[in-house]
Amino acid sequence: MTNNSRRRFLKLSAAGFAGLVAEPWQRRAQAADGPDADLVVFNAKVYTVDSRAPKAEAFAIKAGRFTAVGTTAEMKSLIAKGTQSFDAKQMTIVPGFIDCHNHAGGNTLLYDVLVGNPFEVEFVTIVSIIEKLRARARETPPGTWVEGYFFDDTKVKDGRMLNVHDLDQVSKDHPVAVHHRGGHTSFFNSKALEMADVNKNTPDPPGGTFDRDANGELNGRVTDRATARINRVGKRQTFTAEQTLQRNRDGLAHISKQFVRYGLTSVHHEGGDLFALQQVRARGDLLHRVSYESAGRVLDSMIASGIASGFGDEWIKLGATSEHTVDGSFSERTMALSTPYAGVTPPYKGNITESQDDLNAWIERVHRAGIQVNCHANGDVAIDMTLTAFERAQKAFPRADARPKITHCTLINDDLIRRMKALGAVPAPFTSYAYYNSDKFHFYGEDLMKRCMAFRSFLDAGIQVAAGSDFSPGPFAPLMGMQGMVTRTGWNGETWGANQRVSVEEALRINTLNGAYNSHEESIKGSVTPGKLADFVVLADDPHTVDKAKIKDIQIVRTVTGGNTVYQV
Repeated sequence: MTNNSRRRFLKLSAAGFAGLVAEPWQRRAQAADGPDADLVVFNAKVYTVDSRAPKAEAFAIKAGRFTAVGTTAEMKSLIAKGTQSFDAKQMTIVPGFIDCHNHAGGNTLLYDVLVGNPFEVEFVTIVSIIEKLRARARETPPGTWVEGYFFDDTKVKDGRMLNVHDLDQVSKDHPVAVHHRGGHTSFFNSKALEMADVNKNTPDPPGGTFDRDANGELNGRVTDRATARINRVGKRQTFTAEQTLQRNRDGLAHISKQFVRYGLTSVHHEGGDLFALQQVRARGDLLHRVSYESAGRVLDSMIASGIASGFGDEWIKLGATSEHTVDGSFSERTMALSTPYAGVTPPYKGNITESQDDLNAWIERVHRAGIQVNCHANGDVAIDMTLTAFERAQKAFPRADARPKITHCTLINDDLIRRMKALGAVPAPFTSYAYYNSDKFHFYGEDLMKRCMAFRSFLDAGIQVAAGSDFSPGPFAPLMGMQGMVTRTGWNGETWGANQRVSVEEALRINTLNGAYNSHEESIKGSVTPGKLADFVVLADDPHTVDKAKIKDIQIVRTVTGGNTVYQV
């Protein structure tokens, strides 16, 4: 981060959040002194997620923070001239939801070809994918990439995997790719493979595969590190620096609207354009709070400049690193397992994408800099590697309350949980997967699924497990995540790993207060508590009492960030 960048960050961080006009709460609070409230919400069913007072009827807000929580009568006594009030009419209010792992791909949603539904379970046809890509190819110069996003191999009506022959129907003059929403596999046409000089005799590189059909011919599917060779070839649409910045601003503003529509008031962003994010905030279009997880040049600049995790303010704060990838994907069946995948010949245990020595060095460098470590580790092998590296770093450079973050942390065992507890690690497993991706669980089987997305095991061990949607790989709707965590039953009616069910109360805490703990922010957010930021969600029904199979369908009536309505029906 250059000195100019640092000055821009400080200036924009101090600029404050521009007024959001959403009735009935339009007026920004100007000062916190004085007993009168800016806003009083009463006649509600408030689940505070504060163990000292878990339920309430009402609360007061001043200067963007909760100032009092209690009964309707108590809070009404704080109403004065100029105080706005809101009768919740017995609707349910919970703290704003927190997503601890999100790629925040607003640009993709706005500008790219979407071959699947980003937000809901929806089946598509291979013909529809081909037609959408053909339309893009007609307006794209030959030799330039034509790409589709949000493909999900188990959400295809044809009941089979996309292949090279399908994509050859799109074009023979363009390299064509369809990217699985999981982010670890892509499907290519013959033109793309030829341009990359990949053929059936090309050996698989470390940490990736060029998949083949039963006859030994390339089928177009390429996994993890093997995709790099193909992605280097061909032309891509180019933009000026100003065009790129504008696209990034528009993408971030767009996805911020989507987040609050689903009740998210805080999201951990996996990298992205930090300057564009600050500009979106300065112009008043950032509706949610951001824990910015850095990688590449931003991370290097932080280390070089002595900037640790926590720098920033309540709207944009530098959090953990972006996920440092150690293995493959759960949904795409490339995560690193200690036992081979069932029914796969030759035997396959997934992809390790980082050597232990390289991982040791990276974690030590980040840890020594006072930056919260965050690793993508799905399989038990990768989780073991991550813990080994952090145990080594902590021994060499002890740091209290470091909270190493393990993104996904999917397949666990008793020993891994013991080590995580000892280190104070904070896992952020998939939340919406139990509902959205239940059609993939049979690839692993019930025995493994009893140890996957193990929210119950983490809670029982006293580990502060949080919620990570991993959007785009998974939908980010918190209520969909809660339903799956509570029922372990998917859209197809199948239940897997019921031993990992949690209660509605526990699921709410995982998606709120535990999310705040994940980024060292539990003192300022995550519960309806006096002194904390006034981030909350009004729900049309109570997830504690509604049919558990309908939690995801509860309507978000209103989303409020810092006392300001940022979404309402």
